[in-house]
Amino acid sequence: MAKSPHIKLGFILHGVGRTWNDWRHPDRDNSASTSLARYQEQAAIAERGKFDFLFVADSLSITEKSSPHYLNRFEPITILSALAATTSRIGLVGTLTVSYSEPFNVARQFASLDHLSGGRAGWNIVTSWLGDTAANFSKTEHPPHAVRYRIAAEYLDVVQGLWDSWEDGAHVADKETGQFVDPDLLHRLDHKGEFFQVRGPLNIKRTPQGQPVIFQAGASEDGRNFASQRAEVIFTHAATPSEGQAYYSDVKARAKGFGRDPDQLFILPGIAPIVGDTDEDAEARYRELAALESIDTGLGFLSRTFNDHDFRQYDLDAPFPDVLHIGLNSQQSATLRILAEVEAENLTLRQVAERLATPRGAFVGSPERVADQLQLWFETGVADGFVLFEPLPGQLALFVDRVIPILQARGLFRTDYEGETFRSHLGLPEPENRYAAQQREKSAA
Repeated sequence: MAKSPHIKLGFILHGVGRTWNDWRHPDRDNSASTSLARYQEQAAIAERGKFDFLFVADSLSITEKSSPHYLNRFEPITILSALAATTSRIGLVGTLTVSYSEPFNVARQFASLDHLSGGRAGWNIVTSWLGDTAANFSKTEHPPHAVRYRIAAEYLDVVQGLWDSWEDGAHVADKETGQFVDPDLLHRLDHKGEFFQVRGPLNIKRTPQGQPVIFQAGASEDGRNFASQRAEVIFTHAATPSEGQAYYSDVKARAKGFGRDPDQLFILPGIAPIVGDTDEDAEARYRELAALESIDTGLGFLSRTFNDHDFRQYDLDAPFPDVLHIGLNSQQSATLRILAEVEAENLTLRQVAERLATPRGAFVGSPERVADQLQLWFETGVADGFVLFEPLPGQLALFVDRVIPILQARGLFRTDYEGETFRSHLGLPEPENRYAAQQREKSAA
């Protein structure tokens, strides 16, 4: 499979915003994180723009200092199920943790979403990095970083095995004979592993696209190996093209080393484009956004990265505190990236927090400039596409109405959906049912 000629695009439903203060913008609906009407409006705009998918992030622990969207938001499967009824083509991707859920329930939830949506479900697998999440699930401690990825690998084995427990044709429903299922096409999983014991079969038939699409955001060493071996789409971070190219080439090479076609693994960095009529207009809009933020926003991002550690206790102008041991069991890759910048540039806590509070990014400008940057990143091995945040109200519609047509004119983006399922949008094949494959191999022998 050759690399797709089209940029892949997702839109993240982030309600009141992704920072601590962008909810204060005068045009922002401060109830957006729990507003079905607002999410339906955004979903309709993204689908009009022929986006590949909508994306819902999640976490399971908050404190009073968490960002506003984290404090008050919908559970992913619930809101995506509602949006399945008001959209018809766009993919629906939800985040669900393997550290604090059960494989049977998760397999059933995503299979249900796939049926409800006609084959548009995707699962973003996370292992949860906030240590105090354990306290919400009757557990005394959070699993260590390496253990979480062992859990994830076995967990995905179980879920995908359950999705395959119904072969195509197992649901007979023959009223004349009275046969509802073909028992030869319905399989128990009988999984017994290090972390899970699951009998099966799943109590819902094989889904319209065979299996939901698997997303992951692996950036640490363990995360990169897991994502390159098991994911079909990787949601990542790239501050610069060179940083993105290094990650892209590394993960694609790992995928090839695992015997996979690297062109069937899509790497999508998150971006927050700000589109204006001119470059100057876009810059003014960026300054409008930056004016809402403060040093506290940057400290909040640091806290989130380092397992909710309180950075407000330190002198802002002193050397950056020694917190490596905290971050390694939290967001390990982000921890190492921040600490590498601190060491290379001798940054203070204030300098790090200021960078995190108001990042400008490469995608601020006129529609042509934003399209140019998207094309550059796509064509130079930085990304296969992008997941868009909406930094300011109205930016999604501006992107759809002003940037998408430029990409379409350049042959870089679809003019219509290629098929009915999420897999068809991405150009991914339907996975072969494992039991059908085993039978085929036996017949061939």
